[in-house]
Amino acid sequence: QVQLVESGGGAVRTGGSLRLSCAASGRTFSSYVVGWFRQAPGKEREFIAFISWNDGRTIYANSVKGRFTISRDNAKNTVYLQMNSLKPEDTAVYYCAADMYHGGVGPNEYDYWGQGTQVTVSS
Repeated sequence: QVQLVESGGGAVRTGGSLRLSCAASGRTFSSYVVGWFRQAPGKEREFIAFISWNDGRTIYANSVKGRFTISRDNAKNTVYLQMNSLKPEDTAVYYCAADMYHGGVGPNEYDYWGQGTQVTVSS
């Protein structure tokens, strides 16, 4: 069992930056795959990126390649999502998710979810 808490959301203008954090409690992220997803009102949950805790392997959605970076801090047991060059289309609730040993681009592949943090990008 792992509990996830997202933070760092807020309101920015087009072209701005935010860094989201996902901190784990209950268990460490060791041996987990940790992903970021987002969901806008009326839309399905969308994959953004994931990172494998053991080896740092990362995968990004095409929509965020070159703009977003996922990273980890082993000592703090925290995953970050650095978001640059933000666009209004990035507006959504952002969630972190974790799955032990597995994980991928589908929301159904993750067992544990945070409650989300709102990101709003104005034009």
